[in-house]
Amino acid sequence: MTCYFRHLQRIFKKAGIEVTSENREDVDRLIHSIIGVEYKNCPAAWREVKNRIAEDEEGFVSKLKEAWNNAPRRNEKGNWETSPRERLLQ
Repeated sequence: MTCYFRHLQRIFKKAGIEVTSENREDVDRLIHSIIGVEYKNCPAAWREVKNRIAEDEEGFVSKLKEAWNNAPRRNEKGNWETSPRERLLQ
């Protein structure tokens, strides 16, 4: 569920995240993970995201950017690849 994404375009831009149809669910799951809200609970997620941004926008952007940059990615075949951090540790 990405019902709140339309409100986060500026945040995504600051974090260097280009949301596409291919990565939309991954970004959503990542945000739910960062804020500690059960996945697919859109109203609770948006409420918590708004609170985090109001309290410390730059902190939220920083956490989102770091998590995104270290998250595993799907390749063009749809298979998961290791995260940049995991590749460094190998």
